[in-house]
Amino acid sequence: MDRRKFVKNSSLFALSLAGAKLANLTFSSQTLAQVKEIKFGIISTESQSNQRPIWEPLIKAFSDAIGLPVKAFYVTQYVAVIEAMRTGNIHLAWYGGKSYIEAAKRANAEAFAQTVDTEGGKGYYSHLITNKNNPIVAEAKAMGGDKYTIKNAANLTFAFNDPNSTSGFLVPSYYIFAQNGVDPKKIFKRLVFSGSHEATALAIANNQVDVATNNNESLDRLQQTNPKARANIETIWTSTLIPSDPIAYRKDLPEDLKQKIRNFFYNFKDPAVLKPHGWSGFDQANDKTWNPIRELDIAKQILELEKKENLSAEEKQKLEQLRQQLQAVKSS
Repeated sequence: MDRRKFVKNSSLFALSLAGAKLANLTFSSQTLAQVKEIKFGIISTESQSNQRPIWEPLIKAFSDAIGLPVKAFYVTQYVAVIEAMRTGNIHLAWYGGKSYIEAAKRANAEAFAQTVDTEGGKGYYSHLITNKNNPIVAEAKAMGGDKYTIKNAANLTFAFNDPNSTSGFLVPSYYIFAQNGVDPKKIFKRLVFSGSHEATALAIANNQVDVATNNNESLDRLQQTNPKARANIETIWTSTLIPSDPIAYRKDLPEDLKQKIRNFFYNFKDPAVLKPHGWSGFDQANDKTWNPIRELDIAKQILELEKKENLSAEEKQKLEQLRQQLQAVKSS
């Protein structure tokens, strides 16, 4: 299963995936002795140049613990990690909640661990942010950043990060836009997808857009990597708590290898390695831990259909299917 010509450049990697035949490769017939290398996908919350220094110590510790080479792959789009797991080109990955539920549907992914922050928390918050010198700050904070953004959207430029991001797309899409019956694609003076939390933060810090999505963990990280930029950013809206990030492997990995992987993550506590991530360790978790994200995703789709007039027969059927899916998730 070793793809020796795996493309390391993230842009070329994404293109190669798009052009490849997406055969659903499996590892279930392998034994631990036959696995020669572990490939670990990292979602693109910030630039590779910033991610690599904080991930490589964890990757090395992981490799030493399981006795196999571990190679990390950093890509520019969340979907590239999902597709790489689907095609068998990575064995496990660090996902966000939204990208994980997509990977669970499409890429045979199974979450087994959940990140724990330095204070013992297992959740984080989505934000709307603006430049602290933007004239909108005072009114936006007084009115509520979500309400202000909707009311004044025609005069605002707005940035999401990635369509598969939880805090950078799904959560604000549901709580700010879907619940208020508005389509963000239609209301703003200009709407862009910046690609990562770092990119949306820098767009705000550099006055390239008026309002953008982000989260508290990424803003804390920016304080370390670019404190000057962080000082220019003001938070104007905060979401409810979001389940923290999953670590997931392909379900069909050899069972003895999955046990080795779980043992490492459940027992690794080195603060020198984990603190740069904002973590203290990893707790046991399972697929249902991210059911709240599934509920948000389905509910958002339901609201978007319900606000439409004159639904077609196909749309009515889809709406009923979504309602059934939502009930199934809530009762599971």
